[in-house]
Amino acid sequence: MFRQTAFALGLGLVATASVAQQSDAPAPAPNRLDAAQTYEAARNQLGILKYCQAQGHSGGEAVAAQEKMVSMLPQGDESKGMAAEEKGANGTVSIAGAEISLKDASERDGISIQDQCKQIESAVNEVAKQLPAG
Repeated sequence: MFRQTAFALGLGLVATASVAQQSDAPAPAPNRLDAAQTYEAARNQLGILKYCQAQGHSGGEAVAAQEKMVSMLPQGDESKGMAAEEKGANGTVSIAGAEISLKDASERDGISIQDQCKQIESAVNEVAKQLPAG
């Protein structure tokens, strides 16, 4: 339960709000994601962090933290996880079927992609502080 709660906090702080504001349908609350959706969202967020790092907008600490969070979740469908991570690595946030590009989210929010990446990085690093050592 702690693992899913910690991850849900990260998602709640980061991507769910952005996706909700771009979609006509209400965004799923982080605690309503099923195990498969949680796994895919975690993999997508890992891809987003890798995208941000490749663009020079964030460091490797958040990527490592997200990898740790992914490893703490029940294993989901690997092919769907890889697809979700790839979307993220291409700059698209994807949660439970709702998607938005970081570019569009940044424009909508009136901030740069760099600032968007820093917000995601900060949220993940904050959640990571609550994870058990190891």
